[in-house]
Amino acid sequence: MWDYSETVKDHFFNPRNAGEVASANATGDVGSISCGDALRLQLKVNPETEIIEDAGFQTFGCGSAIASSSALTEMIKGKTLDEALKVTNQDIADYLQGLPPEKMHCSVMGREALQAAIADYRGEVWKDDHEEGELICKCFAVDAVMIEDTIRANGLKTVEDVTNYTKAGGGCSSCHEGIEEILGKVLAERGETFDPEARAWPEPIASETIPAPTAGKLTNLQRIKKIEAVIEAVRPTLQADRGDIELIDVQGNQVMVHLVGACAGCQMAGLTLGGVQQQMMEALGEFIHVVPVAKKPAPVSISVRG
Repeated sequence: MWDYSETVKDHFFNPRNAGEVASANATGDVGSISCGDALRLQLKVNPETEIIEDAGFQTFGCGSAIASSSALTEMIKGKTLDEALKVTNQDIADYLQGLPPEKMHCSVMGREALQAAIADYRGEVWKDDHEEGELICKCFAVDAVMIEDTIRANGLKTVEDVTNYTKAGGGCSSCHEGIEEILGKVLAERGETFDPEARAWPEPIASETIPAPTAGKLTNLQRIKKIEAVIEAVRPTLQADRGDIELIDVQGNQVMVHLVGACAGCQMAGLTLGGVQQQMMEALGEFIHVVPVAKKPAPVSISVRG
């Protein structure tokens, strides 16, 4: 289980500024639900002073993503746009009294959403949307531009660092060679040499922050039972608000669920799914993406009389 600060826990369980902003005049969208994390940041900017008068967020992701989004909105309210642009992803992590290394990508996502929202307000094209770069990590749709920029901005040195800050390389690992090439290029610019021995990163991640199951790797049946147990644990809370959640399917690290009743279409659905996803990851000790899907209709049986 990851070691979260009390501030992270507070912003996860009591998120500030969650939901849409009335009269918002700037919106920044980053990430995607299919990749496991998505963030919409909305700002209400005073057109005369360019001061951010209000900020709100809608996040689909883990507890760190929700906490980072909550912290970001608190940090930028009252700042001018130029002052807000000086906020770095490390500032967000520091505000939360630290994030686990494996969760630093959540603060990077918040920083990008802020850049996108300010560009939207100013009628500019957000240049860091990563559409121009070569796609390096297909699992999480991370391209060379994002990896290179993040390495430079945060002084990263290993493949593990890149995975923690961007999620690139955290899936099938086939992109590790591409990440190493980018690391070699950026480190050479700094007069440093990339150490290829640093590519064997799974061991340190599993050793302390995500303890392996005591009986070894979970079987598919064991994984599904743990997933079902998490859903059953959260169901009473949702049902109390006239909502519910149903498990539809499990495919690898993707868990498909269907939101029912008041939960369907709720503005806080992203927070709900993020909380469920966080509990599943902690129960299984692995990355899990909870994806909302429409429930398939039951098959219709047709009998033909001869």
